Amino acid sequence: MNDTGTRRYDLVDFDQLPGVSCPCGTSRRGLAHVAEFPGTLHVVDISLDARLHYHKRLTETYFILECEAGAKLQLDDDLIDLKPRMCIVIHPGVRHRAMGKMKVLNIVVPEFDPSDEWFD
Repeated sequence: MNDTGTRRYDLVDFDQLPGVSCPCGTSRRGLAHVAEFPGTLHVVDISLDARLHYHKRLTETYFILECEAGAKLQLDDDLIDLKPRMCIVIHPGVRHRAMGKMKVLNIVVPEFDPSDEWFD
């Protein structure tokens, strides 16, 4: 704490955050509305039936924490084989979906906005 008694850091316990349904499965979203952080941080449990979608403004960075054998990420027409500790930046406009069960750390910039999820 500083001299005024306020914290100069933000702490998130993702185990305490509620899971929110998303096109990929279930997301726990942290750091929303923290002025000093330019985005949001999500831990996402991805289901087998993730929906193909895209964002017009948001950039997502997926860091693969864990995944089952044969897991893939569809990026437009490309299929990427995944393994833990891989990272990929998904730019606005790229249609994407996860295929197979996995857990990812997703860094979203700017702050996540559910109105920026688009489906064909």
